[in-house]
Amino acid sequence: MDENEGYDSERSSRGPKSKTAKRSFGYNKTPREMHKVTCADCSAETDVPFKPNGTRPVYCRDCYQKRRPKRY
Repeated sequence: MDENEGYDSERSSRGPKSKTAKRSFGYNKTPREMHKVTCADCSAETDVPFKPNGTRPVYCRDCYQKRRPKRY
């Protein structure tokens, strides 16, 4: 038996091979349900891809960018 024999069969069981398949592997292609919320900072109405539970503030994109920690 050759050292590399069977390698492809093992690899194929780990996931997709093509770049396109890799990009979409594990992702749900259905549209996300958006929820309308009011920004806690500027009171603008915005849509978010999650349902807020009311315990934490939700910000619009601009206010979130101002508040998020600076990256290196």
